[in-house]
Amino acid sequence: MAEYSGEKHLEPTPHRRQQARGQGHVARSHDLVSAVLLLLGLLVLMVAGGGLIEFLGRYMTRQLGGEAWLSTDVASVHFHFQETLRELSRHLLPIFGLLLLGAVVANLAQVGFLFLPEKVMPDVARINPLAGLRRLFSLSGTARLGFGLLKILVIGGVAWIDLYARRDSILGLGGASPVQIGSFLLGVLLWTSLKIGLALLVLAVLDYALQRWKHEQDLKMTTQELREEMRNVEGDPQLRARRRRVGQQLAEGRVGQAVPKADVVLTGPGSLAVAIRYDPATMAAPTVVAKGAGTAAGRIRQLALINGTAQVENGPLAWAVHREVDVGRPIPPGWYASVAELLAAVYQSQGQDILDGVA
Repeated sequence: MAEYSGEKHLEPTPHRRQQARGQGHVARSHDLVSAVLLLLGLLVLMVAGGGLIEFLGRYMTRQLGGEAWLSTDVASVHFHFQETLRELSRHLLPIFGLLLLGAVVANLAQVGFLFLPEKVMPDVARINPLAGLRRLFSLSGTARLGFGLLKILVIGGVAWIDLYARRDSILGLGGASPVQIGSFLLGVLLWTSLKIGLALLVLAVLDYALQRWKHEQDLKMTTQELREEMRNVEGDPQLRARRRRVGQQLAEGRVGQAVPKADVVLTGPGSLAVAIRYDPATMAAPTVVAKGAGTAAGRIRQLALINGTAQVENGPLAWAVHREVDVGRPIPPGWYASVAELLAAVYQSQGQDILDGVA
C-alpha cells in the first residue's frame, strides 16, 4: 500500500543525500554548539582566568580607590585607554580564540565542511512576516518552544539543587570579610554554571540525535520520487535503450569494416575471437583491430568466414590478447614470437611470403 499511497518508505539514495547537503539541509543542533561553548568558556575561565580577574581587580582598585590621579587632558585619556585596551586584549584574546576554535570544531563535528556562499546572500523570503508566523506556529516551532521551556526548567532545577546544598555556607557569610565573600560567590557561580552546562550538554546531545532522526525521515523517498531521480540521473529508460542500440550498431559497423582487413582471427574455446592485422608499411607491430566475446565473437567469426579471413584456434593466446590488449593497440613485445609464428603459418597456407621483421 505504501508504494501507491505516496508514503516515504524508501531509504534515500546517495544522490538525494548529496543534493540535500548541497542545499544546506543537514542534521544540526544549535543547542549543541551553545552547550559546548558554555562549557568551554567556563573551563577556560577556571584554568586561565586568574590573570584576567587579577587585572580587573587591580584596575578597579586603581580607578575607584585612593586619590584621583587621572588628568582630563586628551593625551592622558588616550594613553590610559590604549594601556587598558592592551591589557584586556592580552587576557581576552586567548579566551576568545579558544571559544572561536570550539565553535568551529563543534560545527564541523556535526556537518563537516560545508561551503555555501549563497546562504549569506540577502534573501527577502527570510524576513517575510507571514513565513515567520507560519514557522512560529508550526509543529516544529511548537516543539522548539517546548524544548526551550524544558531547558529553562533544567537550568532552574540544577541551580536550585546546587544552591540549596550550599545553604549553610551561604547563610554563614554574614561574618566573612568582603574578600572571602567574593571568593566564595565566584566559586559558587563557576561550579553551578558548570553543572548547568553539563545538563544542557546532555539535552543538546538528545536534541542532535532527534535532529538526525528527523533529517533521515525527511530524506526518505516515495516510489515515485525514486523513479523521477533515476530518470533524471540516468536518463529515460527508452532513451538509454536507444543509445545502446545505436552504440551496438556503430560497434558492429566498425567490426564489419575491420574484420575483412584482418590477416587472422584468433579464436579460443567457447565464445572468444580476436582479429589481428599487420601491415609492415604502416604498423610497427601486429595490431588488434577487433575483439569480442559471446555474440560479438560470433559476429567476428561469421565475418571472417564470409570474407575468407583465416581463423586459428589458440586458447591461451586468444584469452591473453583479449584480456590485455584494447582494440587499435599493438601486440605487446612479449607476444611477438607467438603472433609471428601464427601469421607465418597463415601466410604459408595462403602461399604468400613470410613477412620479415614480424618476430
